[in-house]
Amino acid sequence: MSETMATPGVAPVARVSVTPAAAALLHKLQTLHGPLVFHQSGGCCDGSAPMCYPRGEFRIGSRDVYLGAIADTPFYIGADQFEYWQHTQLIIDCVPGRGSGFSLEAPEGLRFLTRSRLFNDEEWTRLQEQGEPRRGEQG
Repeated sequence: MSETMATPGVAPVARVSVTPAAAALLHKLQTLHGPLVFHQSGGCCDGSAPMCYPRGEFRIGSRDVYLGAIADTPFYIGADQFEYWQHTQLIIDCVPGRGSGFSLEAPEGLRFLTRSRLFNDEEWTRLQEQGEPRRGEQG
């Protein structure tokens, strides 16, 4: 998010958030694996599930969209997926079960999933004022 374009004194609208249960799981995974990164794509293997990887072990593409950070973990979404989801806040949660793919939470008996809600008119206006989210790796 381009915070330089945000209205002074007004907190930026978060494009991604995390539930307490998912934040607790993320903290556990950080203890086990160190710094992490999330990526959500529309690929064949992971569907559109949010995937959690050790930071540096997943290559962020130049078109991937940086939505923000949850529990000290950068969150990216594929450019094509962003086009579908840009009007919604992504809410990362976890539930019992084992998802498919290579995400780090699989051995924990839990899986991350994305819930969403549409931004209201005020939030959407503020997002437009914030400008386009950044793309590619965030140093």
